[in-house]
Amino acid sequence: MQKLNVLYEDNHIIVVEKFVNIPSQGDKTGDVDMLSIIKEYLKEKYNKPGNVYLGLVHRLDRPVGGVMVFAKTSKAAARLSEQVRVKEFEKKYLVVVNGKMEAEKGELEDYLLKNEKQNMSRVVKEGTKNSKYANLEYEVLKYNEEINLSVVKVHLHTGRHHQIRVQFSSRDHSIYGDQKYGGRGHGKQIALWAYSLSFTHPVSKERMEFKVLPEINGTWKILEDVNI
Repeated sequence: MQKLNVLYEDNHIIVVEKFVNIPSQGDKTGDVDMLSIIKEYLKEKYNKPGNVYLGLVHRLDRPVGGVMVFAKTSKAAARLSEQVRVKEFEKKYLVVVNGKMEAEKGELEDYLLKNEKQNMSRVVKEGTKNSKYANLEYEVLKYNEEINLSVVKVHLHTGRHHQIRVQFSSRDHSIYGDQKYGGRGHGKQIALWAYSLSFTHPVSKERMEFKVLPEINGTWKILEDVNI
């Protein structure tokens, strides 16, 4: 069984660290995915015969690591999904982008259009057919002049396809290691990490927050003296 970093678990939910380059759920590649790994873990831990229920509430792009919550009952899944819908689900990311941001703090608002064939999105004019509104807030935590990279904290308000990647790259601050959207660091792991997730517990109604930081190596060595 694949190792799993469980941050929290009760009868209703399980919160884990999603490892980089593992899909959130099964896809056409047939590669092992988080949903299957957690199902296997639950099956073994509780000695459950047959199929284990596990609800996928939200996703992270395959190359992105960080915090994810899964539902252990259909009731919990429905309640968490409703929180996602009404934006009570708070997701914060760390990202290393090219260059120096013009402002230390700010908000990015765009309309994004997804190209299904290329599996890419782009910024388009408001009113473009099938485009979706995208909004995030950001704060620069550090700029390293020597390597011309910035560490940015992102509070995501809408979860659009490749949203963070597209919004920053459209302003010439592509994410380090993001080949798809013109990032420097060819062949490197994309420097995008879901470090914080907060939501209301589907049963106890308690507000919960979970954080996990990337390992301080490779591109993430830039975080060494950053207070998050």
